[in-house]
Amino acid sequence: MTLLQIGPHAVQPPVVLAPMAGITNAPFRTLCREFSGGKGLFVSEMITTRALVERNEKTMQLIHFDETEKPRSIQLYGVDPDTVGKAARMIAEEDLADHIDLNFGCPVPKVTRKGGGSALPYKRNLLRSILREAVANAGSLPVTMKMRKGIDDDHITYLDAGRIAAEEGITAIALHGRTAAQHYGGTADWDAIARLKEHVPEIPVLGNGDIWSADDAQRMMRETGCDGVVVGRGCLGRPWLFGDLVAAFEGTGTGGEASEGYAQPTLKEVAAVMLRHATLLGEWIGDETRGVIDFRKHVAWYTKGFSIGSEMRRSLAVTSSLDELDALLSELDLDQSWPVGADGPRGRTSGRNRVVLPDGWLDDPYDCAGVDADAELDTSGG
Repeated sequence: MTLLQIGPHAVQPPVVLAPMAGITNAPFRTLCREFSGGKGLFVSEMITTRALVERNEKTMQLIHFDETEKPRSIQLYGVDPDTVGKAARMIAEEDLADHIDLNFGCPVPKVTRKGGGSALPYKRNLLRSILREAVANAGSLPVTMKMRKGIDDDHITYLDAGRIAAEEGITAIALHGRTAAQHYGGTADWDAIARLKEHVPEIPVLGNGDIWSADDAQRMMRETGCDGVVVGRGCLGRPWLFGDLVAAFEGTGTGGEASEGYAQPTLKEVAAVMLRHATLLGEWIGDETRGVIDFRKHVAWYTKGFSIGSEMRRSLAVTSSLDELDALLSELDLDQSWPVGADGPRGRTSGRNRVVLPDGWLDDPYDCAGVDADAELDTSGG
């Protein structure tokens, strides 16, 4: 089985849970780890460096890790080198995590319009400064980064960004094979992942994009030569996918059309996971009602493909208590087997034609004028 080394941390199998705003909080990471047997690397949702440095209450909750999480992994978003450096130093000195990942892949407008996320690598000197400050202040903690191919097809940045990262001491790079303009539409460009691996052979490269099954993960590694995979939307409503990934890489799952050896839960088993997920959210938030309300966004993903009717789906998506959720789930035909075709694409699939950027952002790929601490978001979680 391939071994992925992230600084001192051996990640085996070489599988990473992608940070997803509002999704990869402690409860969801707990579910994924339980299905994987604790194997793999599970990254927190995006943490804003400004909010962390200012000890924003919501942010401090988001960086809470269960004592069983090893290594603890935080993803940071920032556009100001000084603030990113302070956040990295805070994490290292206060022992808040064991690994820092930097977000240069987020395509949402409220991030890119301030020059952050997938917009930032276009400014080569700014990218270098941020990476340098993060590495210099992280002490012994490994620093990695996640990025996209570029802003759009006319502004491709990933090869330059990869070379800068290698030169500045970044431990590993994850590439989502789409541009910011594509958002989550179309097909991920796995050839770009292969090119990046050839371009920076000295550090691990992880591939991200269109991994809907364990077989997809292994195929990506075979076709691109990447050192590991990052799984995002493929696990929405399917935390057991990480069990499949362990089975695939350890050779205990045969894969293929029948997916023998991989999870194909009945609706009864899915319902049990749903209830546990909602329970964990309530315990984490400290309020059952808020936990169940937060869980609502997961209902469509968990129930995709099952015959439960549109009215019942709506009812499940407006529950406000665990008893109400449990009662509605008990009304379903729980003997249903795993639906054919339920393993395909999940989450948003639409693309965007225009990326919202700061005025004049594309005028000069090196000039960083106008980018300062004011561009930092003051709240975390995307």
